[in-house]
Amino acid sequence: MSTKPLTPPPADIITQQVQQALAEDIGSGDVSVLLVPASEVVTATVICRDDAVISGRPWFDEVFQQIDQDIEINWQVQDGDHVNADTTLCQLTGNARHLLSGERSGLNFLQTLSATATQTHQLVKLLEGTQTRLLDTRKTLPGFRQAQKYAVRCGGGYNHRMGLYDMVLIKENHIIASGSISQAVTDARHHAPGIPVEVEVENLAELQQALDARVDRVLLDNMDTTMLRKAVEITAGTIPLEASGGIDLDSIRGIAETGVDYISVGSITKHIQAIDLSMRFVVK
Repeated sequence: MSTKPLTPPPADIITQQVQQALAEDIGSGDVSVLLVPASEVVTATVICRDDAVISGRPWFDEVFQQIDQDIEINWQVQDGDHVNADTTLCQLTGNARHLLSGERSGLNFLQTLSATATQTHQLVKLLEGTQTRLLDTRKTLPGFRQAQKYAVRCGGGYNHRMGLYDMVLIKENHIIASGSISQAVTDARHHAPGIPVEVEVENLAELQQALDARVDRVLLDNMDTTMLRKAVEITAGTIPLEASGGIDLDSIRGIAETGVDYISVGSITKHIQAIDLSMRFVVK
């Protein structure tokens, strides 16, 4: 679905996340698989029960790679693909015990990341015909940020800052602590030279202060469409504008039509519903 390169996080991050997931689930050993003959080899299919945008293949693959390198996985879809309900995503062949031991962890990664990709795609579709790009936020599952931001890209969205280290975002409490927008920007330039600086503003007076401070981007927080249009008119394309705050499926189109460059939405990573997936052995 995304037209941008879908580069997953570094392999060591995926490896570590999968190790933690398997340790959490399997612990001292999977006692349920003792019901299955140790040498039995089977084929299983993973079926998506919802309309969805798929994301999470690297994590799913790593789960079974860590459990049993002899398991073969044949995918019928790519990350970023839109699928209809009841689509077969992949087929696995290998030791039955090992497939069962990895099933839940593999599906957990796939269902969660596909949920983020799907919700992102729903909003991106509503932006078609505008120049506005959808951004994510830092409102992600702890320890899973790079994965969810990858899923956002799978859904056609774009990433905002990865963390507190790659962009300065001056918000209300920073301004209160510094005394003014101007002073906060000056301090940011001093302490983090070369790092982009964005300021969150709540009205047009604060917007002008941010412009006077020569920031790199302005976040327009909880502004109605009338004020957003005025902000676009004032800046006249001289600085990127980002709208944020309570934006949903009903409001996003109207906000994009004001001419803002970006819309950031926290719900695509925090208000998600897992995609319904199932893994079933193929009956011979």
